[in-house]
Amino acid sequence: MFVQRDLFGGAIKVETAPDLIDASDIRQVPDTQEVFMFHFDSLAHDNAAREVEVKSVSEIPNTRRDDTSPAIVLKGIQHIPKFNKTTADIVHVFMALFRVESKSVDMVLTFNVPVVAGDGGAVGNEGLAKSERDFMTFVRSLHIVDYGLFA
Repeated sequence: MFVQRDLFGGAIKVETAPDLIDASDIRQVPDTQEVFMFHFDSLAHDNAAREVEVKSVSEIPNTRRDDTSPAIVLKGIQHIPKFNKTTADIVHVFMALFRVESKSVDMVLTFNVPVVAGDGGAVGNEGLAKSERDFMTFVRSLHIVDYGLFA
């Protein structure tokens, strides 16, 4: 089951799992970047990742026949030490890049899914598979309604 959500005041519409956590509900996120405005290498750098592995890159076509671009999807893994611990958490990263050529903008969507975590917050195989399904539904349903968002 998925629910439709409006992002940026309805400028973008997506379908998400009802239990998806929006980071802006937990911490302040600047208006110009939802949680998704990072590229994989920047994310790895910002996370001080010790190891980075790209598992796959593919293109997901837009089958809705609207103006939203196809998504380029990267699936990868990062080993990230948290809170100065010596053992790194292992985090699967699902990232989608949408090119908004008319505005010279890249929009990036990222799901981070811990599979090994020192704080006990890791998901098992079922949780990882659910997160990937939820991510793909989000990507396939993303519809840019108002391109003025990228002015």
